[in-house]
Amino acid sequence: MALMVSFVSVAVSILYTPFLLLILCVIFLASIGKSLGVRRLYVNILLKLFEYGRQHIEVAKKLQRNDSSDEEEPPTPDDKPPSAIIKENGVNGTKNSVIERQEILGPSPELNYKRSKSQERLQNGHLTPEVKGERNLEFHLHHCMDLVKAGMESIIEDQVTSVFEAEELRSWNLLTRTNRQYEFLTWRLTIIWFMGFVVRYFFLLPLRIFIFIVGVLIMITSLSLIGFLPESKFRRWLAGLFYKISIRTLMRSMSIVTNFHDVEHVPRFNGFCVANHTSPIDVGVLSVNTCFSLIGQRHDGFLGLLQRALARASPHIWFERSEVKDRHAVARRLKEHISVPDNPPILIFPEGTCINNTSVMQFKKGSFEVGGTIYPVAIKYDPRFGDAFWNSSRYGMLHYLLNMMSSWAIVCDVWYLPAMARAPSESAVEFAKRVKAAIATRGGLVDLMWDGQLKRMKAKKEWRELQQEEFSKRLKGE
Repeated sequence: MALMVSFVSVAVSILYTPFLLLILCVIFLASIGKSLGVRRLYVNILLKLFEYGRQHIEVAKKLQRNDSSDEEEPPTPDDKPPSAIIKENGVNGTKNSVIERQEILGPSPELNYKRSKSQERLQNGHLTPEVKGERNLEFHLHHCMDLVKAGMESIIEDQVTSVFEAEELRSWNLLTRTNRQYEFLTWRLTIIWFMGFVVRYFFLLPLRIFIFIVGVLIMITSLSLIGFLPESKFRRWLAGLFYKISIRTLMRSMSIVTNFHDVEHVPRFNGFCVANHTSPIDVGVLSVNTCFSLIGQRHDGFLGLLQRALARASPHIWFERSEVKDRHAVARRLKEHISVPDNPPILIFPEGTCINNTSVMQFKKGSFEVGGTIYPVAIKYDPRFGDAFWNSSRYGMLHYLLNMMSSWAIVCDVWYLPAMARAPSESAVEFAKRVKAAIATRGGLVDLMWDGQLKRMKAKKEWRELQQEEFSKRLKGE
């Protein structure tokens, strides 16, 4: 026992110095915004490893199919069960959809049913004399079959709940938390998976946690002390400096590799930087090179601690989503903020909730009716290395961060779009839709009209009445 304790102490003393030097080197490089290229080399090695694993999985599955074909005849494509078809096409966030919806005719995407032949005849004016005089239209059961069909499609795969589930991968990334588990398919995959598990949990995770703690301490300590300084240009410069240093350190703790595109459109003046929302780290990804004033829902716990630290040194706006009075106060503070030319641009996520990296949902009109310049930004994460989506209804903030730090890496692309302004004849809702469409197109995301708050609440009564009115008009032939 004493021999083992002495062996462990010697091993720790040998590894302590290089481990500490590695941490100090990472923190120093992060603070000055530089990199040695190790993370990108690491990502390229992972891509080759994933490809190697994919090839072995395909070979192993082919051998299994050949073995099973010796015993029984495989089913033809027409004989595939529905579960197999759904699994092949993908359900959660993939581009291949289970449901192929028809052309949208009503005010809602779910009312995608065709008019019956009788309704078409009524609209075209082909009415019998009796019907023309009395306008008494008979109701038949088939009139509602299109609505039943649309309802069945929504039960199988609707456009709301599917964007709040983790994006399904087309190939396995050697993480057992993903949707497919192949770690014991072949002995080579088992060895690779085990070695990856050891590297992620016994080397990368402790290293990342330590760097993360250092980043949090830098943010809380520095910004709290800066809060005691009087308002001046020096204070704003100092707050921006330590804001970027702490953010860069926190991002290095999760091995985030960001590819920036069209950097000539980076927000440099006061206004609104508008982006799609996948994760709380969206703030960090965009803040490594630019200082922002943040606006968002006030949180408790660890995230609330960071919010309070940020608010001490620079102008940030935190509000309660459930309080209507706060929304008017937020609009007033937004106008006050953009009226000061020296203030940094406001980073805002108009969706109001995190979406699973496949779609863009309805943008709230609040930030688009205040005025000022809009700087659109599209963010797209690569799910092969780790799932960046935060399902806040399932995981707390610390649990989510643990999943992020125990992933291989977080790789994302950021596209800066040209600044946009509201046209004189354009409403705030139309302007929000135009900005959302531009972000969705540039980021390769699905543009949805649904409100992201349907994740937390039921559809409004007005929406249901609108569908009832639409169905009534169709029956009347209007």
